[in-house]
Amino acid sequence: MDASVQPSQSTSTQPTVVLVHGAFADASSWNGVVERLQRQGCTVVAPPNPLRGITADADYIASALHQIDGPVLLVGHSYGGAVITNAATTASNVVGLVYVCAFAPDEGELLINIENGSTDSVLNSALVQLQYPAGQGAEPAAEFAINPAAFRETFAADLPAEQTAVMAATQRPVAVAAFTEPSGPPAWKNLRSWAVVATGDKAAGADVVRSMADRANAYIIELEGSHVIMISQPDAVTDVILAALREVTEAGYSSVPRPRMATEEERRRGGVGTAAGTGINASQS
Repeated sequence: MDASVQPSQSTSTQPTVVLVHGAFADASSWNGVVERLQRQGCTVVAPPNPLRGITADADYIASALHQIDGPVLLVGHSYGGAVITNAATTASNVVGLVYVCAFAPDEGELLINIENGSTDSVLNSALVQLQYPAGQGAEPAAEFAINPAAFRETFAADLPAEQTAVMAATQRPVAVAAFTEPSGPPAWKNLRSWAVVATGDKAAGADVVRSMADRANAYIIELEGSHVIMISQPDAVTDVILAALREVTEAGYSSVPRPRMATEEERRRGGVGTAAGTGINASQS
């Protein structure tokens, strides 16, 4: 069964984990992670992301956050990272951010400019432009989809071809406005952040994902894999979320940025972003 919105009634001190999907996908992209988190006793919500533009999508996700009782650890994949960056600024119950192959824009930045600055991303060459109705009397609005012929190489090169063919056929287009609308004040300036960087990310681009995570003072974990690392390596991504969950719980949910990056010694041990006691042992880049 697909991951979907399940309104939380939990009064536990452990935060609810909210998973926000990105463009060209839906909440089912988190299914493997949801199953693993639930086996660990976590309360999980994976709401639909409308994919109509940063402001509208952030407002929608913020509304979902406001209806959750208690603290929230907010996780975003790809474009979902830009959405959580904005949504968390108006949701006082968010205690931490986890970016998975995700954008973490600063105020005023456009995702289209960030993508154009990537040398790792091939997304622009794989996009096809479509139209959708923008309301009675209005001109049709534009949206992007990934050319099915380029979907696997661009989006999910480490998954079987049969699986990516299904993903290409069921992809959800994203409004052009999502890439051309300026981002607002970023929540990562006031919240602890973690970031999973997939070294083979050709959609968002591993280079810009890493750069934005570094700027956000996120604790960076690098894994070998594609843009949909939460599908191809759900165990590793779940471990990162669980580690973040433990830390924000132990820290008492104080809203201050995480001060430390992985040390060179940790990198030499083979765990980029490995932290003592977290159980993370990510692949070295």
